[in-house]
Amino acid sequence: MMKASESTGRTLHTLHLTADLAITGGGLSGVCCAITAAREGLQVVLLQDRPVLGGNASSEVRLWVLGATSHMGNNNRWAREGGVIDELLLENAHRNPDGNALFFDTLLLEKVLQEKNITLCLNTAVYDLDKKDADTIACIRAFCSQNSTRYEVTAPIYCDASGDGILGFLSGAAFRMGAEPREEFGEAFAPDAAYGGLLGHSLYFYSKDAGRPVAYHPPSFALTDITKIPRFRNFHPKDFGCRLWWIEYGGRLDTVHEAETIKMELWKVVYGVWNHIKNSGQFPEAANLTLEWVGTIPGKRESRRFEGYHMLTQQDIVEQRPFEDAVAFGGWSVDLHPADGVFSEKPGCNQWHGKGVYPIPYRCYVSRNITNLFLAGRLISASHVAFGSSRVMATCAHGAQAVGMAAALCKQYNVTPKQVGEAYITELQQRLLKTGQHIPGVVLNDAADLTQQATLTASSTLLLDEIPAADIWKPLQYSAAQMLPVQQGPMPVLTFTVRAQQATELTVELRRSSKVVNHTPDTTLYTETYTLQEGEQVLSFDAGVHFEEDCYAFVHFIQNERVLLQYSNKRVTGLLSVFNKANPAVSNYGKQEPAAGLGFDTFEFWCPERRPEGQNIAMTITPGLAAYATTHLQNGLQRPVSSTNAWVAAYEDRSPELTLSWNQPTTIHRMVLSFDADYDNPLENVLILQPETVMPFCVNRVEVRNSNQEVVGVIEGNYLSQRTLVFDKPVVTQQLKLSLYNSMAESPVSLFEVRCY
Repeated sequence: MMKASESTGRTLHTLHLTADLAITGGGLSGVCCAITAAREGLQVVLLQDRPVLGGNASSEVRLWVLGATSHMGNNNRWAREGGVIDELLLENAHRNPDGNALFFDTLLLEKVLQEKNITLCLNTAVYDLDKKDADTIACIRAFCSQNSTRYEVTAPIYCDASGDGILGFLSGAAFRMGAEPREEFGEAFAPDAAYGGLLGHSLYFYSKDAGRPVAYHPPSFALTDITKIPRFRNFHPKDFGCRLWWIEYGGRLDTVHEAETIKMELWKVVYGVWNHIKNSGQFPEAANLTLEWVGTIPGKRESRRFEGYHMLTQQDIVEQRPFEDAVAFGGWSVDLHPADGVFSEKPGCNQWHGKGVYPIPYRCYVSRNITNLFLAGRLISASHVAFGSSRVMATCAHGAQAVGMAAALCKQYNVTPKQVGEAYITELQQRLLKTGQHIPGVVLNDAADLTQQATLTASSTLLLDEIPAADIWKPLQYSAAQMLPVQQGPMPVLTFTVRAQQATELTVELRRSSKVVNHTPDTTLYTETYTLQEGEQVLSFDAGVHFEEDCYAFVHFIQNERVLLQYSNKRVTGLLSVFNKANPAVSNYGKQEPAAGLGFDTFEFWCPERRPEGQNIAMTITPGLAAYATTHLQNGLQRPVSSTNAWVAAYEDRSPELTLSWNQPTTIHRMVLSFDADYDNPLENVLILQPETVMPFCVNRVEVRNSNQEVVGVIEGNYLSQRTLVFDKPVVTQQLKLSLYNSMAESPVSLFEVRCY
């Protein structure tokens, strides 16, 4: 048989593109990788087989973006991922606090189009490639259905962020699919065949109130027997979107090649579920509801996982194993689902949390047998069990930023991805930290930062001797705790006021985490029980405990509904109250108690409440905690970890000044500032209403003056965690004075970092 081109002389219109980095997949991982690389000066081609960017976060699927913060339902404090993904989520919260999925699409598109070094090809699917040799990709081919154009893309370095791993598969990169046996990695949580070794796909729907009765006539293919879904009694008319994540199917099928079969089955389920809600007679409150949107493509969880030079395992996550080549972190629970999905008799998920975040090594992002292929997104090198945690989108995007930066080093030094890990890992880590990307256990040490040579003084510095009381009283319906950033030395004496509704007892405990970098209060240091009379009384808590290192102490007030605690309106950087409540959405029932032999720890959950709740507990602290020194601005950390790592002005100093002084005239071209945009807030992009468009702690305005009191730079209307101020012309001065403003009266002005170059 002849090819069409041989008989007609016609061939597809073909464009030849060259780049420094070619990325397959325009989900959040591909987007963050592309933006990172483009900002480092690389020419990037980004190929996306869908009409919009965002993948599972796009309006086509509408899954919320989450990572280590886990809906604020675990003990990972200040754990939102940094860098580009942080910028995107803060931008979305500022512009789109109602969580409109379409607006998030436009935000992602805008951010990519703003980068002149990115060539974006939407609706363009990779289908073939050429190789230079057995281990090296030479060129990839893709086709755009909308303009009937074939693209041939040539680059020295490629990144597969496609989810299913089309580029890695075609190139011959080593991969796995399905769960490993327990014996391979010694993972106690590895599932057996009855549970299944693949997570399925989910497909969502949105409903709305039409303001009048709306009839529903289901399509003939809709599922008619709702009892085939064992959890059918869990459906509720008010639930829509990814709150119905457990409408899942496909774990017993080939999640790559049978994806259309899986989608069809999910459509049957979704329309059958809506028929049940509308026509079963069990939900009269649904009379005015109409089906507004049903996904046309499912959100995929799992398919191929590619092999790197290290495979992340359950033990890496639970033990929080350190890696010298750490470039990202995770913190979502190890979250596996039964392969039968919505048709399973088992719970929709099986989640077990760690006590803190865990590092992810660079070696997980580099193919072990294709020399110029990076791995990004859910397909990185992880076991099926570890994948249960690393697969969530914010974690994927965070790691993809490391890939984008590593690609820049590949070009700069003319080396392969593997060689970056062998020779330039410290430089990679440092360059990532400069962009605001947090890496557990790694501190920014920037010799070029002129701030390190400066003396820093401030118009005021907060001495935490009081969390001022307000007329806010709440009963101890569940145990509450105040986190305090204590220093090496004795625990201060605390004084607080309580109201007892009748004579009773109140137990107060002092706890800390067994690991200084964690915020799981698993070690009790002191306990005191007070005998209370009815009415208001002032209590003193003197634990007499000595701390060997700076850390967070937890002052626990044990549940007693007859006792009311007094709270404060002050919200301060690095200061949180936490509560021993349940959050079933992330399998938090107050305490994690895994069965013996699963390989997870038993511990309690102590989590903040979302604003406007979650006020700090009022108390006086004697002596006060010197937790907000200006030296924190030079310590290379941009968020709270084992201490606040922030400078904070006094409560009453609403327009503080921070002065940088040098011994001699210094030439400064630009300044980088890191603000507190509340790394504890997950900033989910859909469904959850964001209460603020600017985080309460965030500095909104900065004015910079030289030693002659001349204004040389201004930042206005800030809501991001990091801003770079480039001066119109180099500033030669022995002093820079920063005036900082924060519009939130109950949050004192704070700053994590200032760098000058």
